[in-house]
Amino acid sequence: MRILVLGSGGREHAITWALAQSPQRPELFIAPGNPGTAALGRNVPIAANDAANLRKLVRDEGIELVVVGPEQPLVEGVADALRAEGARVVGPSAAAARLEGSKAFAKAFMQRHGIPTAAYRTFAAEQLDEALAYIDRHPEPLVVKASGLAAGKGAIVCATREEARRTLRWMMEEEGLGKAGHEVVIEEFMEGEEASVFALTDGRDYVLLAPAQDHKRIGEGDTGPNTGGMGAYAPAPVVTEAVLERVAREIVEPVLAGMADEGHPYQGVLYCGLMITAEGPKVVEFNCRLGDPEAQVVLPAAEVDWVEVFDRVASGQVAGFSVPSARRAAACVVLASEGYPGSYRKGLPIEGLEAAEALPDVIVFQAGTRRADDGRLVTAGGRVLGVTAVAESLATAIRRAYEGVEVIQFEGKYFRRDIGQKGLARLATAGSV
Repeated sequence: MRILVLGSGGREHAITWALAQSPQRPELFIAPGNPGTAALGRNVPIAANDAANLRKLVRDEGIELVVVGPEQPLVEGVADALRAEGARVVGPSAAAARLEGSKAFAKAFMQRHGIPTAAYRTFAAEQLDEALAYIDRHPEPLVVKASGLAAGKGAIVCATREEARRTLRWMMEEEGLGKAGHEVVIEEFMEGEEASVFALTDGRDYVLLAPAQDHKRIGEGDTGPNTGGMGAYAPAPVVTEAVLERVAREIVEPVLAGMADEGHPYQGVLYCGLMITAEGPKVVEFNCRLGDPEAQVVLPAAEVDWVEVFDRVASGQVAGFSVPSARRAAACVVLASEGYPGSYRKGLPIEGLEAAEALPDVIVFQAGTRRADDGRLVTAGGRVLGVTAVAESLATAIRRAYEGVEVIQFEGKYFRRDIGQKGLARLATAGSV
């Protein structure tokens, strides 16, 4: 089978790696890809949202299956364009991708269909004064969210009303997040622990992957500004079987039924970003693709033929199929450039990657890398590498991931040292580390 993966980050390297493990031995194309994906398939210099050239690629190369990695192409309708070309596509239509593309749409959708989430109000740019008054009437802390796509950095927890007011003005008046902040959602703060649950669906039926937990803040102890994600692990013990059943019944199934009822059947990956509260799971946000870095743990943790899984999703054959519960744990530690998520240097040589990959059960996924003119691998982004390890226990997976981290070197290497500690603490309390 000829398969095209769209994107160039760590998530796309993980997807390509997972497909490459299949006994079906697919022929893989990645647009545009990165140096890591180049070792697994053929990188094609086409942007992931370049619908016209992607359609031509599908025609010229006889691509049968497309897996879309990032959110922007989905929101822009790339899945629709490639389906029109006859390819089977893992990814929702532009209309369905509004669940991620517009937080205002997603919140209103959840309200219409009784899906548990935080109380909220949405404000357009011309409603700044109303939004400020709303902040003054509500208890702190508050969460201020840009409605549009903001690369995972558009939700800001504000400890005080004054901070919420500053954040609101930054988004709306100063356009700190560009057009993404022209419309803003202000939410009540939810107490609990965050987790991610991924449903793979053909629009009617679905399968759930191992629940994961991302580490969004740059600093240890979940401090500092939000990032695209500094590490992840799976399965996340905060999502018990009972919680997972509630997620399926109260969130996933109403989403699929609601989208179908509204004329936009949802097909692809439904990422449920959750807060596990005392009242049960509530939705923080929906995404229309695999998370990054969560993909770097949920894909390796599952012992399954990913070509079969993705093809079933894209061809409407999920009914009667199941992904076995993860018998192994996986942990990923992201290596970032010094200064991220602010300004940082690029072009710094990376050493030790091959030595890290030679360690038992360690996989290194490339995110912000490129090949220099002399062939050396150098940094090219804020999040540079994801060092993943798979093991029989979470404790062992975390230890092996950090062993890989220590082997890799580049100037200004930064990483969190507490990835997975919440999971270990919860397992210790339960007596099952």
